[in-house]
Amino acid sequence: MPILSSPANRFSLIADIGGTNTRIALAEGPKLVESTIRRYRNADHGSFGEVLEAFFADEGRHDCIAAGVAVAGPVRDGKAAMTNLDWKLDRDVIRVTTQAETVTLLNDMQAQGHSLGHLHAGALRPLLSGPDGGPHAAQLVVNVGTGFNASPVYNTETGRYVPPSEAGHVSLPVRSEADLALARFVEEVHGFPAVEDVLSGRGLAAIDAWLSRDAGEPRSLSPAQVMAGIQSGEDARARAAGEVFARILGAVTGDLALMHLPFGGICLVGGVARHFAPLLVELGFADAFLDKGRFAGFMKNFRIDAVEDDYAALIGIAAHLDALRQL
Repeated sequence: MPILSSPANRFSLIADIGGTNTRIALAEGPKLVESTIRRYRNADHGSFGEVLEAFFADEGRHDCIAAGVAVAGPVRDGKAAMTNLDWKLDRDVIRVTTQAETVTLLNDMQAQGHSLGHLHAGALRPLLSGPDGGPHAAQLVVNVGTGFNASPVYNTETGRYVPPSEAGHVSLPVRSEADLALARFVEEVHGFPAVEDVLSGRGLAAIDAWLSRDAGEPRSLSPAQVMAGIQSGEDARARAAGEVFARILGAVTGDLALMHLPFGGICLVGGVARHFAPLLVELGFADAFLDKGRFAGFMKNFRIDAVEDDYAALIGIAAHLDALRQL
């Protein structure tokens, strides 16, 4: 049942704007009020302001003490432009719209990073075991969804720091002639073969299209159709696309692990990662992650889990806002 009215400054408003959907909820301190969680398709709205109005219509307009918004795109000086959506956001506008005293605008990967340690029991699916790194060990979140991104999570004695990142737009790694052929295929669209062009929903579809064209049987399937073919086990080409996807995801995640040394563990997040999680190991993800030559043994220091809570970013925003208010 909607909470149509509340005392002033009881709740915080939190929102996670992805490339496809926006999720909004109220939080009380660091805890989500789960009955208020709403999901809105971005394609049905022209701006974040319109989504907010839809939420207010569903849940009532509250005088919130704080507001936090995470976006799938870079944030600079309190302003953000979405990477895969033609929306712009401004922290000062959010402050006026929500009437909140404390406002934060952050990258979606930062929100995911702040969720670690606050997720409910059973939210993590183990993919690769590893030792416990201790309370101050760095962690790493890797997002695979509409796009791709990754951020380290630093747990210091003075608090948690999650730096922003746009890791999905670095160059796609190439180790073989097949990798080079795939890179040349995806760069036909944007003129540059980025990691996100392969490790994303549209990237999975691109791998399938590349394999199909290479076999002389071109086809154009949606990401959902390719995923369904992988899960059914009845589409050999979709299965091959899944194996390429898992191998490259393992290799890229391994590269990121060596850059950031996340002895506290690695978490895969995002809708595509959740769909792939039950199949990743058998598709070759772990083998590719460990395939670092003389450092193959060292790679076993990093535990990997998949986050299966679709609202992890909201949980992270709520925890981060609560920490900001304690400063």
